[in-house]
Order: sequence, then structure tokens, then C-alpha cells
Amino acid sequence: MENKNGISRREFFIKASMTVGGIAASSFVPKFGGFASAQATPVLSSQLPVRHLGSLKVSALGLGCMSLAGTYNPPMEMQQAIKLLRDTHELGVTFFDTAQLYGMGLSEEMVGKALAPIRDKVVIATKFGQAPAPGGGGIEINSRPERIKSSVNESLKRLQSDYIDLFYQHRVDPNVPIEDVAGAVQDLIKEGKVRHFGLSEAGAATIRRAHAVQTVSAVQNEYSIWTRDPEHEVIPVCEELCIGFVPWSPLGTGFLTGKYTPTTQFDEKYDVRVTFKFARFTPEALKANWYIIELLQRIALRYEATPGQIALAWHLARKPFIVPIPGTTKLDHLKENIGAVTIKLSASDMEEIETAIAQNGVQGLRIPDEVLQTSDIGAILGTSSEGTHGKTPLKQ
Repeated sequence: MENKNGISRREFFIKASMTVGGIAASSFVPKFGGFASAQATPVLSSQLPVRHLGSLKVSALGLGCMSLAGTYNPPMEMQQAIKLLRDTHELGVTFFDTAQLYGMGLSEEMVGKALAPIRDKVVIATKFGQAPAPGGGGIEINSRPERIKSSVNESLKRLQSDYIDLFYQHRVDPNVPIEDVAGAVQDLIKEGKVRHFGLSEAGAATIRRAHAVQTVSAVQNEYSIWTRDPEHEVIPVCEELCIGFVPWSPLGTGFLTGKYTPTTQFDEKYDVRVTFKFARFTPEALKANWYIIELLQRIALRYEATPGQIALAWHLARKPFIVPIPGTTKLDHLKENIGAVTIKLSASDMEEIETAIAQNGVQGLRIPDEVLQTSDIGAILGTSSEGTHGKTPLKQ
């Protein structure tokens, strides 16, 4: 049976499975602190595995580009960002994720300037619907068709491209039927300005409604070892409809790297974990959740890896259509992240992680409540869109 993505479920899983299976960990050396540091030989472009988001082929690991424009630190200098992005491609990554909102367009500009010379060799995803308001009036959630169609031109200009590979709705708009959103993107696909449609922080009911109008290639929701919101309904509906799943914050806003302890001093001016008062990054929550780092350290020792690499390898082992997009501004962290594709966790490793999380839980909301409430019904832990039409109104 063929899916709206143009492939059967069997073909979807065959394509999605062209990934990390069977590749052994390589060339890591121990470091202080009880776990290892990635010093692997860089994975070349021809060697990096691929995965499929619907019919869209991407590297098994992408690069999240939000932090380039300043999220935890000041924005990178333009030339530094360009170099990092080009180094990322040289190391085999072909999938780059940005948004109109990131740095109020700065992230898109960085991506555009860096990747313009190699545009045909990369996949660029960006997002609409939660972005700077026209005229500099702050941030708006607006997915009205006319705004989608005007904002795509703004993104194309910043990206220095005449097309966008993957165009996500950044957050569902409670005032606009999702069918109107999907229809507007469908028009842009017909015009050649967009190639694939995606949703972010959407629940199953919204995904189904959108997919019925225009094929959804990917859904991007927050997901990691300590954030399990999509497991109840979002990942299952992606599997059913042959839609790729792209976890944002796959390293738990940095926590799963093991770098942040209860005594860590965060940048109070730039770091969103402080400025937005992330509940999981209080000293008390960091202490309560530290067992997760100790768990990852134990598993990392078996593979001569780092906790962060194990956290990324966990994603790759969950489903063959999952493509994590860790962000970084540092080349050594980038190389470490890419090294995760060489690690194949065992069934007992995966079970050990599941058991620990089930027994101990996680202290603190994943993001501040006022931000969380912009997510769809069914995209938030403890909510379900079953029997509802999701957060967006029905089309009249």
C-alpha cells in the first residue's frame, strides 16, 4: 500500500534503515572524570549514514542552527558561523535546521551565506508562523496563508536560495485551521519555492488533518532521554503515516552532555535557561536529575564514548526514521556529536535507560509553562488529541 509520501510503509522502513546499524565505535580515547572524550577520525561525507524524512534524504544527524544566533551565549561572528557551517558539511552533515525566529532572522542569514556555494549538496529546513512581526513589532504567532506566503520570500532572501527544502510550521496557530496552513504550503510547493512540508510541536490530530491536505514529510518536537512527550501519540502517528521525526533539543538543552552540574554558573544575560527560568536547570533539579548523567557515563565507558554521544545514539536506536539535530557553536563538540553515528547501543543498554527513567522520573517541566502552552494538544506530556481536532479550529 502506497502512502501520501509516495512510498509504501515497507519502502519507508527499508530507506529509513539505511543508517547506523552495525557500525562499530572507533578511535576514542579516555579522558578525566570517568568517561571518554570523542577523538574519532572525522566521518567523511561519503561515509555518514543517511535517513529519510518521508521521501527527503538527509544525513543521519543534522545541525540545529539556533545557537549560532545567540541562545546560550552571544551570537557568533558571521565569519565564525560560516566557517562552522562549512566545516559541518565537510564532516558529512547535509541537514541544516534554522527558523525565521532564531536571532530574528540572523540564523537564516548565517546559513544562507555559508551554504550558498554548496546549495545543491545540502538540505535546508526553516520554520514559519512564529517569527518577528513585520515592522519590528516583536514576535507574532501568525500562520494565515497571506503571512506564510510573504514570509517565505523573506526567508528565501536571507537564505540566498530560490527554494526551501523543508518548511515547518513553527507552532500551531490556534486561530487558523491547519488545512489552510497546509494548503498555503501546497501552493508554495507548486510554485517551486518549497519542496517539503513539516510541523513542529504538533499533536497527532493536527498531523493527520495537515497530512490529508498536503503530505507532511517531517514533524519536529522536543524529544530526548529526559523528555518523552512525543512517545504517546506523535511518534506512533509518524510511523503510521511514513513521516520522519526530527527531535529538537536531543541533548536535553545541553544537560545530557554531563557538562552542567548544580554549581554551574550560567550566563545571566544570554542563556535562555536562566533568562526564561528553565525549571530543570535550577541547582535542585540538576542534583535530582544527575542520576541520568551517571547512567550515561556508565554506558559510555562500554563504548569509549561520552554521555552526549550515548544520548544521540539512543535516538538513532529508537526508530530508523528519527534524525536528531543537536546544535553547537564549537567544532570539537560538532565532531563529538557526529561520532555518535558510529555507536550501536545494545538492547540491554536501551532497557537499562528505560528502566532508570521509569523508576526515577525527571524533576521539572521541559520548558517554561508559558512556552509549553504554545505547543499543540497531544504534543505535551499528559495531554491527548484523541477524539479532538487538536488546537487549531476546524475549517468552516
